[in-house]
Parts: sequence; structure tokens; C-alpha cells
Amino acid sequence: MQDVGECYSEEDDGMDAAERLINEHKLSRSECMELLARVDDAALAAKLAAEAVSLRWKYYGNKVYTRGLIEFTNYCKNDCYYCGIRHGNINAVRYRLSRDEILQCCEHGYELGFRTFVLQGGEDPWYTDERMEEIIRSIKTGWPDCALMLSIGEKSYDTYRRFREAGADRYLLRHETANEAHYCYLHPAGQTLRARKQCLYDLKALGYQVGAGFMVGSPGQTVECLADDLVFLQELRPEMVGIGPFIPHHDTRFAHEPAGSVALTLFLLSVIRLLLPKVLLPATTALGTADPRGREKGLMAGANVVMPNLSPVKNRKQYDLYDNKICTGEEAAECRGCLAQRVASVGCELVTERGDFCG
Repeated sequence: MQDVGECYSEEDDGMDAAERLINEHKLSRSECMELLARVDDAALAAKLAAEAVSLRWKYYGNKVYTRGLIEFTNYCKNDCYYCGIRHGNINAVRYRLSRDEILQCCEHGYELGFRTFVLQGGEDPWYTDERMEEIIRSIKTGWPDCALMLSIGEKSYDTYRRFREAGADRYLLRHETANEAHYCYLHPAGQTLRARKQCLYDLKALGYQVGAGFMVGSPGQTVECLADDLVFLQELRPEMVGIGPFIPHHDTRFAHEPAGSVALTLFLLSVIRLLLPKVLLPATTALGTADPRGREKGLMAGANVVMPNLSPVKNRKQYDLYDNKICTGEEAAECRGCLAQRVASVGCELVTERGDFCG
């Protein structure tokens, strides 16, 4: 893979990192670090946000797309050190949704106006390829006008191919960090950044609309780590990028680490919109958890997607990735009207569309 910094000369042409980002929509690694060093510059943050919103308007207007999130299993074979549903958390109350329960969520979501469903879960071996193919086909048969996104972790190329052939349209697999040492700090041996990246490239090759992303302010994260993330996103060029502030969970080794910065998350949302102008960019649940107006602020920084929860009410709190996760009120799909009002308060419109990548 070619380093973004090798794609053009870094000779002094009188253009600083912010100007290059706005005018050329690209940054070298060193320019990423230069820009990140100015994260506390309120005037710069406001300028980038304004440019990001203008760019979003160019490609998507004032539309904000909804994804109906169905968190269908909190079993996971992995032990990621930051995650509340990691395999080693003996305090987690586990659950799985049946095929019929998943379809009921889709039926309810369709009635509420959702045209994209997201099946999200831990890496749960109980859901074999055959079971997942049956679920995927059932959803696409029942609601053929809807997009289906999967977010179920690392799989083989053949498994991704089977899911794609069954009807899956999109796949969200956050890379979490593009820095090798940082990845090792956040994950146990056996989980590698190389494998994670390969999955993302496999998904691209199979024709999925692909989502990547990372935690902002995760333990051990440095400016260099964030620069690596921004370089990697330019290399991968995903159709969606999901970022949100790190929020600790009480049953992990990072329980007492500070949460990630909302301000830095908003700054990075603007930067990502400017690096990838047509990207689908969520104002995430984590952002809404960290700040009561986090999602509105995310939209004002260039985001254009929200992901309300379609999961059964009885299970929402059990999908406990981090502490104090919002899962009721306007986050719940039943209060779509509340969310529409929040979106309208910042000059946007919550729409009933699939919301495909426009590239």
C-alpha cells in the first residue's frame, strides 16, 4: 500500500495543513500531526466544521439518514480489553435473538420508516454461516427495498462472499486503531491489526459498502496513532466511517481510564468529511452518550447519519459495550419523532431513504 505522504510532494508550497485539507482533501502523515496539534484552536475547528457542512450539503443536501440498529447477540469469542461484552466478562448477562425476533425488529422498523437495517453483534460462533445466510435472505426477501448492513466482526473471505451473495449490502468493521503498537495494547495476542485490515480490503473487493472507524481517546492513543488512522482511511477510502469518544466500562481493565474528548471527536468528524467528501458519517451513540447534544454537534461538524435502536427493549441495556450507553428516549426507534426534532434543530432533515453512498 502506498503511503498517502508519497502521493504528492511535501515541499513548501505556502499551503498549511488546514488549507491543503480544505482545498485538496488530502493530508500526509506529518500534515495530519500538524493539524491535530491545533485541535484546541476554536477558530480553526469552526472553520473546518463550516467547510465540512458545506461539503456534506454539496453531496447530500440537508438529509440525515437513519440506520435501524438490531443488536442481536452480545456473546463474543473475543476479549478486546476495552469492551463490556468481551468473552472474559463473567458479569455480562448474555442473550441471542432468534431469527423470528430479528424479523420482528425489521417489521417494526419498516413501519417506523427505516430503510436500512444493521445487524450488529459480538463474534458469536452460534450464528454459523448457514444461520446468518438464512437470516440475511429472510430480511432481503421480506423488505427488498431496504439495505442490510452487517457488523459482526472478522470473517474469512469466503464467509464474507457468502453473506454478500445472500444479499448483504454493507459491512461495518471498525479498525479501532491503525497503529500496530496501539492495537496490541487494546487487544490480546491472536488479534492483529494486519488481520483486521485484510478483512476490510476483502470486503471492499467483494463489493460491499464498507465502514471503518476508530475510538477517539482510547487508552494509549497518541497524536501519532490518530495520524495513522487518518492516513489509513485515505488508503482504504471506505464508504462510511464511524468514530466516537472512548467511554470506559466498569468490567474491563480500562475501567478507570478517562473518557475520550467530545471536542476532539467533533474536530475529527470535520477532518474526515474533508478527507472523504462523500463519506457516510454517523453522529454516533457514543457521542450522544458523552454529551447530551452530542449527535446534534456531530451533525454540525459534518456528520449525516444517526443509528437509533431497533433492538427489543428488554435487551438494549444488555448490549453493554461501555458504561451509561444511551438506549432509551430519542435513541430508541420508538421516539423517532424526538430524534427528528433534534435533527431539525440544527437545520437538517431526518429522511426515510436507504441513504446509499453517493460515489
